[in-house]
Amino acid sequence: MAAKTVYLSLGSNVGDREQMLQAAIDLLNSSQVRITRVSSVYETEPQEQRNQRWFLNLVVEAETDLFPRQLLARIAKIEQQLGRRRVVAKGPRTIDIDILFYGNFTVDTPELTIPHPRFSERRFVLAPMVELAPELRDPASRHTMRDLLAGTAGQGVRKVEFRITTEVCGPDDAQTLP
Repeated sequence: MAAKTVYLSLGSNVGDREQMLQAAIDLLNSSQVRITRVSSVYETEPQEQRNQRWFLNLVVEAETDLFPRQLLARIAKIEQQLGRRRVVAKGPRTIDIDILFYGNFTVDTPELTIPHPRFSERRFVLAPMVELAPELRDPASRHTMRDLLAGTAGQGVRKVEFRITTEVCGPDDAQTLP
C-alpha cells in the first residue's frame, strides 16, 4: 500500500502538558508514522466537561503505511504508555490522540470513525488544521478547513509560544517546526 497522508489531533490537560505533547510526538514519529509537519500549540478551553484545566492542543501531519485500524492500535498503545486512563468521559487526560483524516478515505466502524465525527465543531482542531491544510476539504461536507473554522467562533482558543521539536529529515536533522 502506498503511504497515506494522515492528520492527528493531540491534546493534554494533566501534568506537564508540553512534555506530554512532546513525548507523544516522539513516540509517534517512527518508520511507520513519519511526521512531516506540526502545527502551533494552542491552549483551549474544555468543551463538554468544563470544570477542568484548559488543554494544550496541536495537529500533526504524517505519512503512514499503516491501515486505519493499525494506526488506531499504535495510538492506543502510545496513550497507554503515557498514562492515559479513561475514567471520566470527556474528562482530564494526560494525552489524547485522535485520527482526524486518513487520506481521502472514510471509515465507519464501531471502534473507528474517520473523519473524526466532531472535528468540524471544534476550534481546537480547526485552528491548527487551517495552519497545515487550509484548503483541505472534509470528504463528507466538501467544506474547506478554513470555511469550517469560521463556524466555531466563540470557543476559547489561543496560540501559545511552546514549540514542539521533531526530526523530519533524518536522524541528524532535528528541526523546530512552527
